[in-house]
Amino acid sequence: MYSYIARRLAVAVPTILVLIIISFILMHSAPGGPFNSERPLPPQVLANIEAKYGLDQPLWKQIVIYVWNVVVHFDFGPSFQYKDRTVNDVIAQGFPVTLTYGFWSFIIAVGVGVSLGIAAALRHNSWLDYLAVGFTIGAQALPNFVMGPILILVFTLWLGLLPGGGWNGGQWNYVIMPVIALSTSYMASIARITRSSMLEVMNSGFIRTARAKGLPMSRIVLRHALKPALLPTLSYLGPAFVGMVTGSVVVDIYFSTGGIGQYFVNSAFNRDYSVIMGITILVGVLTIFFNLVVDILYAWIDPKIRY
Repeated sequence: MYSYIARRLAVAVPTILVLIIISFILMHSAPGGPFNSERPLPPQVLANIEAKYGLDQPLWKQIVIYVWNVVVHFDFGPSFQYKDRTVNDVIAQGFPVTLTYGFWSFIIAVGVGVSLGIAAALRHNSWLDYLAVGFTIGAQALPNFVMGPILILVFTLWLGLLPGGGWNGGQWNYVIMPVIALSTSYMASIARITRSSMLEVMNSGFIRTARAKGLPMSRIVLRHALKPALLPTLSYLGPAFVGMVTGSVVVDIYFSTGGIGQYFVNSAFNRDYSVIMGITILVGVLTIFFNLVVDILYAWIDPKIRY
């Protein structure tokens, strides 16, 4: 097991370095620059600003300095748009907001999705199964950019129960709609994967043998079926967790949460490359890390994949 973890780490670390370098090169290959505007700056002023931020250095030297600062000091550099603030400050302000509603979205999506998938499989071809299938199809047909306006229309404009936007320190009435908008499609995917996997396991030979021995259904499900049935769901949860805890640009914009998605969009419009790279690298590192965690859990549950 330890050698498997070491091999996975040996792959993850260079992948992160490649991610940082490619992000840097792609960002600096984009047309225009962070200080280009409709009213061009005088050449001397532009040269002084670029020298201040180190943009006058050769590209290879900028890459080396940037990678060193990120890897060794975890410093993403200054923001080009937000004066007197660094990228670390921007992420520190926006990420806790995104992490809060993303975490609750994950808890609800996994709890409801797994429970619904198992219940639908155990009541196959019943009204509960049809209801679950109908819910998953409907939820996946309503992505968060559709869910957001519908929720605001119903809960804010028609019923007047919830505020239509803002964060206000993360009070529960400000968190509910972002959580619903973000978790619904993930919940449907988790329920669909769990249902399919559970049906396959429940029709397998060792489950029929357990039934023939007269074991109670609760014991068959908990002791024999649940563990192999959740393996496909577990492999989906790694990227799903990152997708939720890093939030959604759409959710941040619709509900004006102040999360990193909102900063990402503003930075893209203002060509604040350092903030864009910082958020991109953060999401990439979280994706690699949680995929690593899922691989380790997968190997722990199913030792056959420790190749």
